[in-house]
Amino acid sequence: MTFTLQHTDNSGTQARAGLIQTDHGPIETPIFMPVGTLGSVKGVHLRELKDDIKAQIILGNTYHLYLRPGLGTLKAAGGLHKFENWDRPILTDSGGFQVFSLTGIRKLTEEGCTFRSHIDGSKHCFTPENNVDTQRTIGADIMMALDECCPGDAERKYARKSLDLTKGWLERFAKRFNESEPLYGYSQTFFPIIQGCVYPDLRVEAAEHALEYAGPGISIGGLAVGEPTEKMYEMVELLNPVIPTDKARYLMGVGTPANILECISRGVDMFDCVMPTRNGRNGMLFTWNGVMNMRNAKWENDFSELDPCGTSFVDHAYSKAYLRHLFIAGEMFAAMIASEHNLAFYLDLVREARKHIAEGDFLEWKNATVKRITERL
Repeated sequence: MTFTLQHTDNSGTQARAGLIQTDHGPIETPIFMPVGTLGSVKGVHLRELKDDIKAQIILGNTYHLYLRPGLGTLKAAGGLHKFENWDRPILTDSGGFQVFSLTGIRKLTEEGCTFRSHIDGSKHCFTPENNVDTQRTIGADIMMALDECCPGDAERKYARKSLDLTKGWLERFAKRFNESEPLYGYSQTFFPIIQGCVYPDLRVEAAEHALEYAGPGISIGGLAVGEPTEKMYEMVELLNPVIPTDKARYLMGVGTPANILECISRGVDMFDCVMPTRNGRNGMLFTWNGVMNMRNAKWENDFSELDPCGTSFVDHAYSKAYLRHLFIAGEMFAAMIASEHNLAFYLDLVREARKHIAEGDFLEWKNATVKRITERL
């Protein structure tokens, strides 16, 4: 994988536009990556992901894929790309965040993380070494180093201990990665993850350590996990001058459309979040004019398009009244339409951001857009 910086904003922000090149194709940044935890983006067909949403890269999750379908099935299939019939890039989380969420049924030590499956209670262990092997078997183009995701409200003592654990795991993960080879005939890379909670000195320390092992990209983890939004922005802004400009920057698990634009302005290149599909399944639509709750009675006889400003096929194919009817009736098609719409909007948003970075008016466009898309309709 390579990352090439193509444009930097000259309107007063740190926004950037670049190109990531992988063996499964290019990725234009800034980019939003739909989350396909179990080998599918919930409720969205691959044809729609490619042709309508125009996704350039999707995610898989190591923890979930390790448990099912399991590594034997994935290896027999020739890796996740072939298993799910996706021929574009894939990124996998190490499973660290999922293990973090299993408080009460997991134990962290210097050796690794022992946890019990949320499916059947069976006992498992992730070490940095076997986590590399697992992600090699899954076959993602971009792998994440095993880390501990520290809670956003953690006390400094806990954050210090957690960071030390993550640093030790990273060193072992990198060693195993360098000693091992891809399994399916194409190259893989991995991103170290910067932790440190909301403590500036720990964040800088984590970044400097992670950069010793970073290839073409690096991740910022442990944000949007309970800390105030302004703290998230502060930590991203803090790290911007620490990370070299030739590294792709991936902010993990973020976030709302406004979060994405604000973090693009602070130098972030890559994003993922379950919000477009999860909120879509619950009737929330993100549009260029604001946020809509599709269960509201106000849409009952509104036969206008979902998002007249949108470019997705689904925006112009169905009316607000029709989608509200589907949600009220409990039709699964409602969740499918809403998920596709929201993902298409997110991808539209980062494409527009890229265009305005190149044109040199990103700041003015961003400020006006944030105000517009956060309105409650």
